[in-house]
This record gives sequence, C-alpha cells and structure tokens, in this order.
Amino acid sequence: MKNYKSIILFGIVTNLLLLFSTSLSAQKKNIVMLFADDAGYHDFGFQGSKTFKTPNIDQLASEGMVFNEAYTTAAVCGPSRAGLLTGIYQQRYGIEENNVPGYMSESSKLLGDEMGLPLHLKTVADYLHPLGYQSIILGKWHLGDADKYHPLSRGFDEFYGFRGGARSFFAMNQKEAFERPENRLEKGFGNFEEPEKYLTDEIADEACDFIDRNQKKPFFMYVSFNAVHSPLESKKSDLDQFEGLIGKRKQLAAMTLAMDRACGMILDKLKELGLEENTLIVFANDNGGPDGTSTCNYPLSGCKSNFLEGGIRVPCIMKLPNVIKPGSEYTKAVSMLDMLPTFVNAAAGNASEIKGLDGVDLLPYVTGKNMAAPHEMLFWKKENRGVVRQGDWKLLRFPDRPAELYNIAKDITESNNLAYKHPEKVREMYKLLWEWEGGLERPLWQLKRIYEVNAMKRIDEKRTPVLDK
Repeated sequence: MKNYKSIILFGIVTNLLLLFSTSLSAQKKNIVMLFADDAGYHDFGFQGSKTFKTPNIDQLASEGMVFNEAYTTAAVCGPSRAGLLTGIYQQRYGIEENNVPGYMSESSKLLGDEMGLPLHLKTVADYLHPLGYQSIILGKWHLGDADKYHPLSRGFDEFYGFRGGARSFFAMNQKEAFERPENRLEKGFGNFEEPEKYLTDEIADEACDFIDRNQKKPFFMYVSFNAVHSPLESKKSDLDQFEGLIGKRKQLAAMTLAMDRACGMILDKLKELGLEENTLIVFANDNGGPDGTSTCNYPLSGCKSNFLEGGIRVPCIMKLPNVIKPGSEYTKAVSMLDMLPTFVNAAAGNASEIKGLDGVDLLPYVTGKNMAAPHEMLFWKKENRGVVRQGDWKLLRFPDRPAELYNIAKDITESNNLAYKHPEKVREMYKLLWEWEGGLERPLWQLKRIYEVNAMKRIDEKRTPVLDK
C-alpha cells in the first residue's frame, strides 16, 4: 500500500513540476532585434516615405507599436551599439567615438585592435545565457576587432558577420581582405568565408536557419544589418524597382528594399513555425541618416555625427502579441538603453537586480501600467559637445558657440533657439549636464581634431529639414 501511495505521490509531483516548467518556458519570450545601419528617419513607409518601399517593416509597424521619440545613445554606429548591448551610457566606460583604425588621435589611450568594449562589461547576451537562451549576432559587430572582444566571448553563442564597421555587400577580393581584415565575413570564430549572395540576403538566410534550429528553446537574435551603411551597393533586380529615382537615392532605396525583404523573411519564418505569438520583436536604427549617402531625416534637422534630432532620433517599432496593442503609438521619449532591461524581463529575468543600468523595462510603460515618462532626462556627449533633454526641453552645448535651447514638443525642427529668452533654464540644464558628466570615464580613444571640426560644419549645413525626392 505504501508503494502504491508513493507512486501516486511521485506522479502528482512530476506532473506539477512539468506544469511549472511548461508555464515558466511560456513566460520566456523569444527576442528578435532588427537593427538597421545609417538609415534615414523618413526612409520607411511607416515613417511617411512615398518613394521607398518597405512593405514588411510597414506591416510590422501596423502589428505593433511605433515610438515617436526613440533615441540612440550616440550619433554614430559603434558607441550606439555599446549603449544598446550594455544598457549603460557608453560614456560611463569611455566610449564616445567609432573605433575606426587610422582616424584616431595618437594621444588616445587605446588604438588599433585594442579599441573595443571593455571586458568587464556584460552584454544582453551575457544576461540571457543563464536564463536558458541561445543567442546569435548576425552582421555588424563594431565593438572591437581583437579576438578578446569577439562576440563569442561576449555572451553570444553564434556569430555570422564581421568585426569591423563597414564592408562590401558582395564578396571582397584578396586586396580588400588584406587591407581591412576586420571586415572579412566570419562564421563562428576564425572561420572566414566571403558570401556567395548579396550580404543582406545571406544574413536573412542565416537568421532563418538559426530560428529553424532553435525553435524548441528560447532564443535571442540580434540582426545587426550593415544595410544601409556605405558602400552604396545593391542588386540590379532591386534597382529596377525604382525607375523614378537616380544616383545615390536610387541605390539607397534598393538597399532599403533588400533589408525590408530580409526582415520579411525572418518575420515569415516566425509565423511559419508558430513562434510569432511568443516573440518580442523590435526594429530600430543605430543613429540618424548620414549626409553623404542621400538619406532623408525629414522632418528632423541634423544628420549622423551631430546631436540635432536628425542625428539621434530613430525609427522604432516594438511588437509583442497579446501584450502590445497593434497599430498603437508611444509618444514619450525612450532610449536604446531600454532594450536590455526590457529583453531581460521578457526572458523571465529580473533586470532590477542588475546594478548600474541606465535603461528601464519599457513594457510597463507601453502597456499603460506605468503612466509616467520612462526617463526624466536623457544625455549625450562626444568630445566637448554635450546634450541634455529634460521633459520637452533640450539643451545643446558646443565648443565653438553659445549653447542652444529648444522646446522639442513645439519645435521638432530645432529652428527656434530659446536660449536668450530663458537664460535661467539654460543655467539649470547646464548644471544637470555638468553633474552627469562628472561621473563619466575619460574617452578610451578620440578622433583626430579635423574630424570633429568637420562634424561641427555639418551641424550648420544640415539645419534645414529636406523632404525626400
């Protein structure tokens, strides 16, 4: 009789544990981060473009929430990725500029391959791994070329991409690979093999393969496209879709179409395997569109490399079925810093236990459980330039001219400088910026002075928003 009761009890306990395990597994959302490179704020259908074709990303926007005021932590690629993956202002650990060999000041603390994400820092993949996640990065890394900075040493289980900041969308020749070895295409660690297809298409194929192989367990996929960063290279079949465009604008449209197609393949794969309902999907961009590739940041002024809205405000979509209302908008300011805590909590982790984060979990805000603004203030800094946004107010500090003050809610184009009308507000915000800067590390590397001078020139040249043609 005792054995019979023991068998029954064992069966009950086993079933309860199974139910608990199944429930816990259901809480762990798959996470897909689709991250564009150097895209223009306006260069998507859901952002208002009438000339670029982005049907898949537009569909994602209709199924999820569009953020009207989403910000990156930097106006250039590398630092913004550091902030995204750590959830910490990258200036706190000394990253303010891209780690591009040959462009750095010789007085920099680190140079060459040594310029990378400090090893004591954890990435979102590091936090997701103990929660049972399989993680992959596809595409651009740009956080250190040396082996010690490799994605597989920074929490990721798989890597298909390149360590540097920009490369051809087609197979590189031997000369190109020799001159810029950090931009060779790599699968895993040290397995270098150039793509057989257009790289954006290859990334989509690898992403779909990863989903196929990991559909039975929770996964994190960071799709770090190098599209639509230069060089402007596209397939003829994509170019043929834009007869009314010419020059760089046509190339950019074709590259954007290829990236949209890649996003569509990934989204379709999730639907095909029945994973869509349990997947958190985010689409965003690393910084504002640059001035040299004919991107359009309308209605924002500014561009990549400066702190006007066109340099730091980016398109952003978030979709989570049965949690986030389809076709909705969020109008308060959010940051790419918020992705890490949002992802950790979506993975049934507890981001509040992670010390030092500057980001917040967005889900309570976007679902209406928390009606406050996610951030009272947001900050930016590079060299002597600094910015603080407090509510609707934005202060910009420059090395070569007086500070500027704007009410972003009333003046999205930053054309009405209110600094002289509100000197007390300038003083107040200057103090906030100064106090924040007091807790930052000195930059680990800095650009040669001429490049900072050129960045200042672009601030003046890109003051007037221009609609795409």
